[in-house]
Amino acid sequence: MNYKIYTMSAHSESGKLKSVFIKRAKDAFIDDAHIAKHWEALNYLGKPEINKAFIEYEAFEQVFKDNGTEIFYLPQDASVNMDSIYCRDAAIATSHGMIICNMGKEGRKNEPLAEQKAFEEQGIPVLGVISAPGTIEGGDVAWLDEKTLAVGHTYRTNEEGIKQITALLAPIGVDVIVVPMPHYRGPSDVFHLMSVLSPVDSNLAVVYSPLIPIVFRNELIKRGYELVEVPEAEFDSMGCNVLALAPRVCLMVKGNPITKERLEKAGCKVIEYEGAEISVKGGGGPTCLTRPVERV
Repeated sequence: MNYKIYTMSAHSESGKLKSVFIKRAKDAFIDDAHIAKHWEALNYLGKPEINKAFIEYEAFEQVFKDNGTEIFYLPQDASVNMDSIYCRDAAIATSHGMIICNMGKEGRKNEPLAEQKAFEEQGIPVLGVISAPGTIEGGDVAWLDEKTLAVGHTYRTNEEGIKQITALLAPIGVDVIVVPMPHYRGPSDVFHLMSVLSPVDSNLAVVYSPLIPIVFRNELIKRGYELVEVPEAEFDSMGCNVLALAPRVCLMVKGNPITKERLEKAGCKVIEYEGAEISVKGGGGPTCLTRPVERV
């Protein structure tokens, strides 16, 4: 299949989602024995219950089918582990091809190559590859507009990785804004830029301000963003992890009623899914569970 990505933009977090890669729970979690062997070492909050996880994921997948999004499936791969369900992290989409990441989490080192193979099978070009000692994860990047990519400097994305992605994007006219993120819970925690920022329209973003650097928060406001604030009580339940299916059409984990209400007051349609097993326990909401390719 010769799949082209030049007719639409990949430089958006909130345009109408036209195509996406996902990895089904059955292909990432595999079976109960696999989960039992790996969940603690991967720092999950609890052991996912496999049957519930499969049911949750089927409902999650159905949302994209109902939205008319073209779905590409990442296959089961013995070289990767449970975390491969959070497929955003291993690559970054641009309108000139994919950037293949180099993961900051040791247990996820094989995921970028596995995704690269899947992209190439679909005829999707690769713009570049982040190489050691550089590290960068897709959860640390967010498009603010077509020409501006925000990149979090975190325990998963280092200075060398940021240097490499800046060099890859400069020739295609994209500027990189570096966002130095706080220590928070330390190196073992899943803490990305998109843990505290989810753009859901060109001028609307869901944020958890207590963990956003002041300079970057002010930059968002300067750029005309209205901020939907996530309360402290809904941060750990993934209230800030919101995926735009289209401008102000939002997909989020069920159980964050205050954030949902605030989104609706901002003119958003909110779709919820049960994510106790596939999202909360592994620290990956709907943005993490998807690798968007094209938006329009």
